[in-house]
Formats: sequence, structure tokens, C-alpha cells
Amino acid sequence: MPVVDVDPEELRRLTGHGEKDDDELRDDLFALGLEFEGETEDGEFQLEFAPDRLDRLSVEGIARSLRYQYGDVRGVHVPDTNGAEWTIEVEESVPEERPCVTGAVVRGLDLDEGTLESLIQLQEKLHATMGRKRAKGAIGIHDLTMLKGQSTADDAGKSITYRGIDPEGDRFVPLDADADMTPAGVLDEHPTGETYADLVAEYERYPAIYDEIGLFSFPPVINGRRTEVSTDSRDLFVELTGTDQWTIDKMCTIICYALSARGGTIEEVEVAYPDREMVRPDFEVREKEVRHDRIETTLGVDLDPETVVDLAERAGLDADIVGIGEDDVGYEVGIPPYRTDVLHPVDVVDDVGRAYGFNDLVPRYPDVSTIGSRTEASRREEAARTRLVGLGFEDLLNFHLVDEAQNYERLGLPDPARDYDGVDDADLPLPLRERGTADPGDVVGYADAPTIEEPYSEDFTIVRTWALPSVLMVLENNTHWAYPQDLAEVGFAAGVDESLPTKVAERRTVAGAVARTDASYEDAKGRLQALCRTFDAELATPPTEHPTFVDGRTAAVEIDGERVGVVGEVHPSVLVEHDLEVPVAAFEFDLDAL
Repeated sequence: MPVVDVDPEELRRLTGHGEKDDDELRDDLFALGLEFEGETEDGEFQLEFAPDRLDRLSVEGIARSLRYQYGDVRGVHVPDTNGAEWTIEVEESVPEERPCVTGAVVRGLDLDEGTLESLIQLQEKLHATMGRKRAKGAIGIHDLTMLKGQSTADDAGKSITYRGIDPEGDRFVPLDADADMTPAGVLDEHPTGETYADLVAEYERYPAIYDEIGLFSFPPVINGRRTEVSTDSRDLFVELTGTDQWTIDKMCTIICYALSARGGTIEEVEVAYPDREMVRPDFEVREKEVRHDRIETTLGVDLDPETVVDLAERAGLDADIVGIGEDDVGYEVGIPPYRTDVLHPVDVVDDVGRAYGFNDLVPRYPDVSTIGSRTEASRREEAARTRLVGLGFEDLLNFHLVDEAQNYERLGLPDPARDYDGVDDADLPLPLRERGTADPGDVVGYADAPTIEEPYSEDFTIVRTWALPSVLMVLENNTHWAYPQDLAEVGFAAGVDESLPTKVAERRTVAGAVARTDASYEDAKGRLQALCRTFDAELATPPTEHPTFVDGRTAAVEIDGERVGVVGEVHPSVLVEHDLEVPVAAFEFDLDAL
């Protein structure tokens, strides 16, 4: 989950509620769904929140939500905009992999250090979430006074140009550099260029933005030093490029709202594609229709229509009472431009419920004649967790989504969906270089993974096929803690199975790892034997091979005569890949076998 650092003093100033102490602020933030994770050395709140509310990635967005919660503002607010003076001319040479651009001008800002830090944090958090680490959308913010606009065709304004250029084309001085470089030189020699080189390395032409003076932005990699923003900047030019127009338009809107909260005046920008023109930022208020009975049924409370309208406005929405059919009542609900999360009427119901106060909802038994209880599978899982804790393991709860490299290659397994012909060994993780890319056969973890069609992050692109990668990832993140570290997880895994109606075979799996200076195969097997005895299950461990484990120190897990998993000592190349300096013995098997 994204974590945002927020200065509580700044929150009090932006909300106009200086009387709120830190404890009251934390309670108010929790009511919004923002989890308090601690404080920085400077006393800033560290807030974790669900990634659907991207408008709260900045102190300005959080303050806006608090003002609605306090009742200081109501309904949808759309900032006033001035007419366009600037145009972004898009040439046909723009790389087809990154064809979209948008932007806005913001004037009259008073940027102190805190405001500038907040803007930079918002920019980077949007990159990491909605922008998918700049792959889908990247933001460039420039000091407008340092731009020299080219004259437009009708001499009525100024323009900059978005085009594609040769990698060894025009030179510019990038941020945090003193010498001019070509775009290719930035990717080879500049630290930021090296970080984001993969985003454009395969392009025949690189994306670039020019004014009359020359190249000043190399998206999505780095801006030029000439237009660097500082506390002396008063007018800003915001440009965004990406693969999807909707995404970068919404990112732009969120930035504009944040800067408007700082006193900035938003000025439109014309975007002139070869085949169409548009005016941005896009502050369109979308509408959703929701039925009154759906609100009452979902929340479990009786509300009159006027109360629903009041609650919607307190949630930052607009709502008009309308008739639906002959007898039903519903609402036309206006959605503010910065809300990217409202996709369905139930999202509106959620906002109404939060404005009502979830803590004020009275629990009630459902109108059914049965009483809920644990299933047999659930009881088995709980018993397995309890026994693992009794054996000295720390119980883990990890994400079910991972990326391909973490699930396969970093553990020595080839990715079944990847063609390795022509791939340089130097581009592969160490375990795969040492173990090879050949099909390992029917081994634990090697299966086609269900793929997320439009992943929200590059770190979560598939459903994991086994849990051991997640356990090793925790060990990798815990290298600063003392050993021994004994970790276990009873969790979800899945694989593609075309024979099933859902095309996905789901299962619960048990994974454990023993990390210590003297960890051995016997340590892992001993814990496994103790677990099986708890369930009166017969365990056998015939020798086997697995790319993740050391040859000769690996066995199959057979429970009651059925082969269901693997146990062994983790291969040194896998340990090195995960920065582990102690031996690790591990096991994984299907929970249903117990």
C-alpha cells in the first residue's frame, strides 16, 4: 500500500482547524480510511491508504477530504480555469509506444520548501501507482518563465513541441548534471537515466519536448536543468506523456487540484495532435445513477432522500433526486474530476456510508435461518497455522500477487510464458543463469500463472503459483534482523487449468523456511514430520530434484502416498539472488494433503 508523509501542522493550516491536536487528527484520518503507520524523524505522519484514492497522495488532497468530513465544504468543486495561451504541438514522429500527451499551466504560486516537497512527493507517488513506475504515465513540471514558446500558426499564443528524436540527437543538460548529453548518453551515464533506461531502450526514436530554445524534457526519463522548479518559481508548466490518454489526463487533474489548493490559478493548454485537438486539463464532472433502495439495502439503514443528498454532498459529490421507473427513487450523482476510483454505483454507496459514519451503522443478523460456521477446510487451515506457530514459525500473510521474476526466475525456474531464444544470460537472474532455462518438468511452482490483464503495478502482474517466493521475499527484506528466522505461510496459490470453467485451479499451500547459520535439510524435514504427526498423516520423502534446491539435499513430500510438495536446502544461487548470507532450508506442500 502507498505510504505518504504528511506534516500535521500543514494539515491544520490547510484545513483551517488549528485546534485539532495530533490525536484528534489521527482519529479523523482513520475515519477517512487512512492508517497511521508512525512518524518520521521530523514528526511527519506516515499514512498508509488503499491505492484507489489517488487524490489523497498529497497533503492537499488529504486536507480536502478532511474539510468535507468536517462539513466546511460541500458538493463538487471544480477550479476556475483561464483560457489557453500555450499549445502542445504533437508531431507524427512521436514514438508509437508513447503517443499521448497532456498538460496544464499553473500561475501565481508561492512555493516554499514544504510546498515543493509535497509536490515532488505527489509526482513520485503518482509515478509509482497510476503511472506504473512511469511506464504508463510520466509527469514533467517546469518553471514556465524559463520556457520560450514558439509562435503558433495564428500568432495568437505560444507552443512547445512533442516529437520523436534520434537517440544520439540533440543535446541538453539534464537535472543533477553539469554537462550536456544526448538522450542516449543520459541512459548510459546519468543515474536517473540508468534507472529508467528500460522504458525507452527499445524505441527507435526517443520521446522529447522542445521549446524555441531547444530540447528541455526527455520523458519519461528526466527533465532538463534549464526549467528546474525551485522555491523562486511562481508559474509552472505541467506536461505528462504516456501510453493512455485517460491515465495521464487523470494524473494531470490530481496535480492541478493540489496546486489549486495552494493558491495557483489553472490555465488551459491546447493539445494539437495531427488528427485532432483537445483542451486540457479535463475537469469534466461525470455522472452515475444509483437507486435509493440499493443505498438502504447495502448500508442497512433507512434514509430519506434529502438525507442521502446531504450525505453525498458531505462526501464531495453532487446529487439530484430523480425518478426511476414509475415508483422508484434514485439519484443522479456528480463525480468530481479527481476521483478515479468511482467506477460503479456501489462506489457511490460506499461514499454515502462513510459520510454517514460506518461506526454508526448498527450490526444486525441477516434475515436467514442458518448460522454461519467454519468449513472443514478452514478448520484444517487454522489447525495448520496453530501447529506451525507451536513449532517456532512466525506466521506470515503475504500478497497473492507477485511478478514473473519473483515467482519463477529468481528461484531458478524458467518463466513458462517467456521465450528465452536469443536472451543474453547476463540479462537473467543468477539462479536461472546457473540452473538453465530448460523445462524442469513437473516440479512445485512450475505452472502457468493466471495473469492480470491490466496490472496496477509492475510488482503485481500474476497470481503466484506457490508461496515459497513470498516467504523468501520476506527473508530478503529482513536481512537487518537477527537470526534465526523461521517463517511459514498458509496461503493461496493458483495455476491455469483450461479444463475448469474458471480456467484457474485454486489451492491452499503450506510453505516454511528455516534461516540460520546451521540450517539444513534435516531441520526442514523435522518440522514437516512434526506437522504431519499432528494430523495423523504418513510422511515419506524420496529423493528428487528441483531447480530452487541443492541437488542431493532435496526430497519430494509424499503424504499418505501422494506426492504433494518438496523439501530441501535452498540453492546458494537463490540465496545470493535474495541477498541472504545464511543457509535456508524450506518446504512447500498442498494443505489439502493433511
